[in-house]
Amino acid sequence: MAKLRHIAMAVPDPEEAAKFYMKTFGMTEAGKTESPIASGVYLTDGTICLALLNYKTDEAAGKERGKDYVGVHHVGFWVDDLDEQGKSIEDNGGTFFLDLPIEKESLYYEKKYRDPNGIIFDISHNGWVGSKK
Repeated sequence: MAKLRHIAMAVPDPEEAAKFYMKTFGMTEAGKTESPIASGVYLTDGTICLALLNYKTDEAAGKERGKDYVGVHHVGFWVDDLDEQGKSIEDNGGTFFLDLPIEKESLYYEKKYRDPNGIIFDISHNGWVGSKK
């Protein structure tokens, strides 16, 4: 069964945003990312990963928003089988959007899709740093 375990927010300064969420809600830093897609900080409450991301390109952020968009960007589901879940997504009207350019067995690998309304979401078979299945 898929579990919601990842929420990503697009922010102009991931470090400053992380300070706010750590001080305000007691979240802890679980990691950082520096990829071709975005720079960011991963926080956790012990169950869910909150990714605070600064996107580098309009394509990675989704052209309708662009890299300067600020706000909730997408959510992520931890799934048992990427291929099976991907088929189910497409069978139910979702469309593939983007693969992260990281090895499939990496903790940071995820596939991005859009639901029938165009909302972006991820699926991962490894989860996200700071999340628990």
